[in-house]
Amino acid sequence: METKWCELKILITGASGLYGSKLAQLAAKDCEVYSGYNKDQPIYGTAVQFDVSNKNQVEHAFRRVNPDVVVHAATLTDVDECETNKELAWKTNVEGTRNTAEAAKECHAFLVYVSTDYVFSGEKGNYTETDTPDPINYYGLTKLKAEELVEDLMDEYCITRTSVIYGATPAAGKINFALWLLNKLRKKETVKIVVDQWNSPTLNTNLAEMTLEIIQRRMTGVYHLSGATHLSRYNFAKLIASVFNLDPALIIPSASSEFAWAAKRPKDSSLNVEKAQNALRNKPLSVNQALSQLKSEVLYF
Repeated sequence: METKWCELKILITGASGLYGSKLAQLAAKDCEVYSGYNKDQPIYGTAVQFDVSNKNQVEHAFRRVNPDVVVHAATLTDVDECETNKELAWKTNVEGTRNTAEAAKECHAFLVYVSTDYVFSGEKGNYTETDTPDPINYYGLTKLKAEELVEDLMDEYCITRTSVIYGATPAAGKINFALWLLNKLRKKETVKIVVDQWNSPTLNTNLAEMTLEIIQRRMTGVYHLSGATHLSRYNFAKLIASVFNLDPALIIPSASSEFAWAAKRPKDSSLNVEKAQNALRNKPLSVNQALSQLKSEVLYF
């Protein structure tokens, strides 16, 4: 007998993060939500502490919860740290995904794996789900290897790729790009923003709503779930300033070559979201729609 939507047990790994916490908040309105975390206590759902890279801890947590759905969002997202600490990146992003997928399969759970635009080289942009991944940094490589593990191990899964997640509140002790920029501009501080990196910025609320629809409809395969607008970091920053009535002159256009990053960044890793636009009722938002929603969610504006 099929489990009703309101009876689903959803386990979210990385539930303290920017995306995971928003997903837990929205899912908890209707479902039984278990919020997996390692260090930072989650706000929403029933907290379940485990390290995804520890197979025994993962197995114990999954036996305790016995989830119907698993959303695997726990990942080491610091692109430079992944480049300089490859062992930790592999352990967290690849082995952590293997442990999670194997435990999800044991529970006969539907798995949603959250991946990234950084699986692509960035040479062409507007990537579709059928384009061949070709990462240029170690973070992207670990996320691609994790995707391949999910495809090999799971019978029923959805791989969702997203890009530059931002939201109205800090999460897991970290501040996202939009909030960082707003804080700087409110203090009238200048910021240097790159003009030669393009992507598809994604509001965490929009991403969480799209994910919930995928769960509810048990949609399988690969979906690009990002914002619907392809733009440079610089233009994104200027739009944020405009929407929040802050001074865009404080934003200084800069080249990537001016920054001493350990890892290469794709020039244009923007995602084509036509598949999601056609398939989902909760559609990828344009950047103007998303920033309008962000403004309604941010507390101090």
